[in-house]
Amino acid sequence: MSNMSLKNQSAATIAGEIGIRLLMLFLFLITEEMEPFHRVIQPEEMWLYKNPRSGDTVPTVTVFSISILVPLSVILIFFIIQKDRVDSVQAVLAVTLTLCLNCLITNTVKLAVGRPRPDFFWRCFPDGKSTPDLKCTGDPNTITEGRKSFPSGHSSVAFAGLGFTAVYIAGKLQCFSVKGQGVSWRLCLAILPLWCGTMIAISRTEDYKHHWQDVLVGSMLGLAFSYLCYRQYFPALNHINSDKPLIAVKGAMENGDNTAMQELTGIVSERAPSDNTKYL
Repeated sequence: MSNMSLKNQSAATIAGEIGIRLLMLFLFLITEEMEPFHRVIQPEEMWLYKNPRSGDTVPTVTVFSISILVPLSVILIFFIIQKDRVDSVQAVLAVTLTLCLNCLITNTVKLAVGRPRPDFFWRCFPDGKSTPDLKCTGDPNTITEGRKSFPSGHSSVAFAGLGFTAVYIAGKLQCFSVKGQGVSWRLCLAILPLWCGTMIAISRTEDYKHHWQDVLVGSMLGLAFSYLCYRQYFPALNHINSDKPLIAVKGAMENGDNTAMQELTGIVSERAPSDNTKYL
C-alpha cells in the first residue's frame, strides 16, 4: 500500500514541491541582504536599547543546524523502525516547507517592522557618545542587524524545526488519540523538543539580542508554521490514524485496496465528518 501511494505522487509533483522550496529559499537569501525600515527613536526611549552587547549563547549556525538535523534525524529513526518510505518522504516535504515558509515570513516581518534590538545604542554609538541628532557612527552592517529585532529569528526557526519534531513524534506515537493516550512517556518524549526550543528562545533575551515580545511572537510564528505544514501531509493529532500520512488515503482509494481502506477508515472519516464514531 505504501509503495502504491508513493507512485501516485508523480515525479512532476515532487519536482514542483522542491521548486517551491527552492524559490522560497532564494527569496529568503534576498531578504537577508535588504535594508530594514529605519524606525525613528525618540531620545526618551533610548534607555530601552542601552543593554550591553554580548555574544550568542546559541549561535545562528547552531540554531539552524539543530532545527534542520533534529527533525530529519527523527524522521530517519522512524524510517529505520517502520520501513515506511511514504511517511518519510511526506515528513521531509512537511518539515522543509515549514522551515522555508517560516524563514521567509520572519525575515519579511523583520524588514517591515525595523524594531531596534535591546543593545542598539552600543551598535549605533560604539564609543558610548551619542550625537544630538542620534545619527549612528558605528559599523553600517552592525547597525543594520540592530534594526532586525522583531520577531526573533532564532525563536521562530527553533520552534519551526523543533516544533515540527514535537508534532511529528506526537502523531507517530499517537499521544492524543485513543490508541496512545494515558501513556506518559509518549507525551514526555513529544514535549522534549519544545523544551529545547523554549530554552533557545529564552537565551535571546539573556543575550540582550531581543525584547521579550520579539521572542514570544517569533516562537508563535514557528510553532504555527510547524503545525500548519504538518497538517498538509498528516491527519490531526487526535485522529485514530495520526501515525499515517494523508497520501496513503488517496493511494488506497485509487487502487481499491480494501484492506488498506479498512485500516485507513479513520483518515477517510476525518475527510467525511458525518461519521463521528471514528475519531474523538
